Amino acid sequence: MKRRIFYYVAIGTLAVVLAGKMVPAMGQDKAEKSLYQRLGGYDAIAAVVDDFVGRLVSDPKLGRFFTGLSNDSKKRVRQLVVDQLCEATGGPCVYIGRDMKTSHAGMGITEEEWNLSVDHLAATLEKFKVPQKEKNEVLGAIANLKKDIVEQKEMGGKDKTK
Repeated sequence: MKRRIFYYVAIGTLAVVLAGKMVPAMGQDKAEKSLYQRLGGYDAIAAVVDDFVGRLVSDPKLGRFFTGLSNDSKKRVRQLVVDQLCEATGGPCVYIGRDMKTSHAGMGITEEEWNLSVDHLAATLEKFKVPQKEKNEVLGAIANLKKDIVEQKEMGGKDKTK
């Protein structure tokens, strides 16, 4: 169950962060395209998510969160991540998953695991030749989700996230 939650959270986190940060602000030049459009729309976002999730699943340190998920469950997680990212970037999708804090609660995700997942996302964006401006927007938005995902405590009970 913890693995399934991590998977949903990793994907959901991306979408939630982007939703709050990527939609153009009121008063912006109406001619400017949304991040969703600049990323290439639904198909491009789905391709990025497929690569990113594949990296997470096959990573020796992160794959444990996906162990035991059926193929159907993995497809559901993938779709939730696509929908979340699509919605967060100003696209027409609706994310129906849980918030990141709820999704990741009890998983004990560490700072190291968080950083590793961000590295995988950055590598995926590089692979798809996402322009630097858009890459910075995506990664900047993701940084805001960290507080809701990382919860592992150090020895002695001190919370690493503070």
